[in-house]
Amino acid sequence: MLDDYQRSLEDLDKANVLWTKQCIHFELSCTCQIHVGWLSRSLRGLDKADVLGPNNASTLRNHGNVKRMVKDYQGALEDLDKAYVLETNNAFTLMTRVDVKYMLDDYQRALEDLDKVDVLQPNNASILRIHGCVKYMLDDYQGALEDLNKDDVLEPNNAFTWSTRERIKYMLDDIKEPWGP
Repeated sequence: MLDDYQRSLEDLDKANVLWTKQCIHFELSCTCQIHVGWLSRSLRGLDKADVLGPNNASTLRNHGNVKRMVKDYQGALEDLDKAYVLETNNAFTLMTRVDVKYMLDDYQRALEDLDKVDVLQPNNASILRIHGCVKYMLDDYQGALEDLNKDDVLEPNNAFTWSTRERIKYMLDDIKEPWGP
């Protein structure tokens, strides 16, 4: 599989030489580079794509995603915010922003983006699971438990959901009857 990406990169590099004014080729090349693990090269290519086609939501979204991967969370958020202004209904942009905001410990703003994704993709077990985890980080244990219960109905037998739910149930019991000396 890695060889397929590398061969694709060779072809895309040739196309980039022929069509230096087409940002789509840089974007396709960067997608392959991400899969190969060449993140810094991907960032350089996305910089070129941004020069050729400024304010392109796809380029900004990919740029933000790669910055997230290299743990440049502030830079990622800047690019993802710009992409969101251009495409407010893109679930991938919103979910990547959720991840970045979570990594920045900005749980409230992550929850706001999750609510927007939930409107775009209702009854999505993965979104409910993440929603529950963010509420847990905000100490909203009851709300987290409600989301994880809905998640369990949509996707039963998920080990992560079960373990997180049990941790929350423990926290709720601990709050009702704190351990004493």
